[in-house]
Amino acid sequence: MSLRKGYADTPFGQLHYAECGSGSPVVLLHQTPRSWDEYREVLPLLGRTHRAIAMDTIGFGASAPVAEHRIENYAAAVVAFLDALGLDRTALVGHHTGGVVAIEVAARAPERVERLVLSSTPYVDAAAREMRRHRSPIDHVEVDPDGGHLTELWRRRQAFYPPDRPDLFTRLVRDALVVGPDMEKGHEAVSTYRMEDRIGLVRCPVLCIGASADPFSFPELKSLSSRFTDPTVAVVEGGMVPLMELHPSEVADLIVRFAR
Repeated sequence: MSLRKGYADTPFGQLHYAECGSGSPVVLLHQTPRSWDEYREVLPLLGRTHRAIAMDTIGFGASAPVAEHRIENYAAAVVAFLDALGLDRTALVGHHTGGVVAIEVAARAPERVERLVLSSTPYVDAAAREMRRHRSPIDHVEVDPDGGHLTELWRRRQAFYPPDRPDLFTRLVRDALVVGPDMEKGHEAVSTYRMEDRIGLVRCPVLCIGASADPFSFPELKSLSSRFTDPTVAVVEGGMVPLMELHPSEVADLIVRFAR
């Protein structure tokens, strides 16, 4: 299935996206410091039954820069993106940071989100913010004129990726280099977000997907899902941080069945 790319003009600047298929829309939000490319394998599968749209979060990929890296600002740009594409209502999917952004979108514009899919999404309350305040940066590396920062970024992420898929590392590093010195800003935005004040405003059906081999978010699946009324919960056994690239068929099937 052919992949189409484009830019949406918004008050925040141009927001880049890629899409496949037609029909009811499904908008996908990536983790940071990634881009729409995180959904490269998922898009054509969703495109068989839906108009699947993966956007670059503002400040990442080929989208416009953001004035301040905050979850609220990312979400405001998503709503503007929906306006620009004329999408009155959509199913919304978020992975890791993208899931946190998706919660804020559903909280501030509940009439726009028909169904919400949260993949490997952390629950961020006061205790989580305090814990994250003392945690070492995930992707921030000081630029080394000899290129040592590339090796350092690779080393930090290596334990969360399968050893036989260096191509996935390459895609991660490429996206991170586009963001440059702001590559940790998405994680910092999550670490200051007051999710406990917003999650109760979500009104649509929710699917929480956990990846069993994701040490960051899988332990928080129960904490997150318990905040919703009658959520659907699914676990992808063996799923890791790069869940979308490693298990695209399983993820796409979960999204399609839930969206229907």
